[in-house]
Amino acid sequence: MKYFAGSLLITLLFSTFSFTLQAQEVKQDNQHLFDNFTYRQGNAYRTASGKPGPEYWQNAADYNLEVSLDDKNHTVSGSVTINYTNNSPETLDFIWLYLEQNRFTEDSRGTLTTPVQGSRYSGDVEGGYNLNNVSAKTATGVSSKYIITDTRMQLWLDKPLAANGGEVEIKMDFKFKVPVEGMDRMGRLEVKDGTIYAIAQWYPRVAVFDDVVGWNTDPYLGAGEFYCEYGNFDVKITAPAYQTVVCSGVLQNPKDVLTKEQQDRWKKAEKSDKTVYIIKPEEVGKPAAQTKAGGTLTWHFKMENTRDVAWAASKAFIWDAAKMNLGNGKTGLAQSVYPKESNGPKAWSRSTEFTKASVEFYSNNYFPYPYHNAINVAASVGGMEYPGVSFCHYQSFEGDLWGVTDHEFGHNWFPMIVGSNERRYPWMDEGFNIFINHYSTKAFNNGEFPTRSSSPRSLIGYLTSETREGIDTYPDVANPRNLAYTAYYKPAAGLYLLREYIVGHERFDNAFKSYIETWAYKHPQPNDFFNHFENVVGEDLAWFWKGWFYGNGNIDLGIVDVKPFKGNSLITVENKGQIPMPVQLQVIYADDSKEEVKLPVEIWQRGNSWTHLLKSSKEVKRVVLDPNKILPDVNVLNDAWNKL
Repeated sequence: MKYFAGSLLITLLFSTFSFTLQAQEVKQDNQHLFDNFTYRQGNAYRTASGKPGPEYWQNAADYNLEVSLDDKNHTVSGSVTINYTNNSPETLDFIWLYLEQNRFTEDSRGTLTTPVQGSRYSGDVEGGYNLNNVSAKTATGVSSKYIITDTRMQLWLDKPLAANGGEVEIKMDFKFKVPVEGMDRMGRLEVKDGTIYAIAQWYPRVAVFDDVVGWNTDPYLGAGEFYCEYGNFDVKITAPAYQTVVCSGVLQNPKDVLTKEQQDRWKKAEKSDKTVYIIKPEEVGKPAAQTKAGGTLTWHFKMENTRDVAWAASKAFIWDAAKMNLGNGKTGLAQSVYPKESNGPKAWSRSTEFTKASVEFYSNNYFPYPYHNAINVAASVGGMEYPGVSFCHYQSFEGDLWGVTDHEFGHNWFPMIVGSNERRYPWMDEGFNIFINHYSTKAFNNGEFPTRSSSPRSLIGYLTSETREGIDTYPDVANPRNLAYTAYYKPAAGLYLLREYIVGHERFDNAFKSYIETWAYKHPQPNDFFNHFENVVGEDLAWFWKGWFYGNGNIDLGIVDVKPFKGNSLITVENKGQIPMPVQLQVIYADDSKEEVKLPVEIWQRGNSWTHLLKSSKEVKRVVLDPNKILPDVNVLNDAWNKL
């Protein structure tokens, strides 16, 4: 018995060893391409299905802001009161705030990490905050202890702020000089009729405290954008009476700041699908555009459940507006303000038309637009978004103006509604936004303008570059020449591949819309998107997330051979790239009839070569891989087979 058992064991071991050798000679184990690559399990805060968990929480911050614009000295000064609620399960000893105007100083980290030759994110260095009367009041007392480090303030409390609903009232006075060069996100522009002020990142605001890293205190350097809590805003802006002021939110006192004629035009615009002037070009700088001859006016705005507000002011503004149809009987008001230099039928005279079309498309196709106003501001800024307000370059026209307007207002969905962390994961807002811009542009005016995000094949030059970087590269780390690809175009192409090639329109649209609805006004992480998308479409897509979003490899599929086999045909395909993909083939027979063949991605799990039995007695004349030319295949020379 011992001999028999021993002989059997030796035989089994030898057989297994021989089979393993044979398998290694014939096949390559590709399981590492398909395994999960991050910690994907759920917890009480974020579920494995990619939804907020039963104990998900996020803190809230409501703001009362009262400021004045001094257009002689180009300063903004005033006060902020922040009512901050700690909904987290832990007590907080201190509160971190962002002081983003401190970026515009000589010794800021952003200034000191800007290349000598400059960049898009160069900024003035004569700015920064002057702060006074800083206090934090809780139920137990008041504290004025704080430490400022670059663009951040650590405000200590008298006693730890209670978990699960503890509240603190933070107050301070602030003043800063509006930069001319505001890192292409804000600033001021001189035009013939006055100065245009584009005001953003303008008030001290609370950093996000979340369940992933705790306090998010990454410094404001340049390319990295923002991560903000949600809350309600009450904003009062006092400016010289000749200034026109627009702001995120709804104007509360139109009778105090608009002439009777302007109020009537406003009411007309709210019912008109065509653009209506509120301030006509010929009225700019004239008494007809002013409520009173001298002194100041205070413009009062309110906005609910938003992560930020921005505003603009100028005495040079032409102002027009039109009704937005947002679905389910809801309407809003698209508006544009711009100087005479931007006026014209091929330029900013179409801005409100563009704004209206963009917001209506996204509202009706993805998620209802939550704000009443969508305001496009002509400024020196190339293009920058804030809730309900966009800054676009005043010299843009025709297709460029459509493209930048559509892109900036698309950001109201990513990251204004879906509140991702732009500073760490710009692809979750820029890439997603470029993706929806593609479909909005196709829909606008029967395709009047070409899409900014063309076929993924247009990325091949970048994908094969030795200096390419992955999507997961932080924006402030990425080579400036690569940022457009890592944050914008490669992630957008990834979503395009999912919709147009991998899972199809219906399943993709279900998952994408569900993701927006699930994480509206919340803070999703990359894993939340991956998990939620997989659970809705019903596919394990780890191979795609790993290869496309967290890798630097490429797609290279090819056709090796086509030969007859027992009255049918054998088609052999290969994967020479680092990212496996499903295979789509078009078979063209000798009689010119065609047949489509689709092979699942799982054919690559056990190796890089696969032979498919084509059950047809017809003679094959030609086989084409990816006939719709969707894949960014880095070697198209092996994508077709022709019978000699």
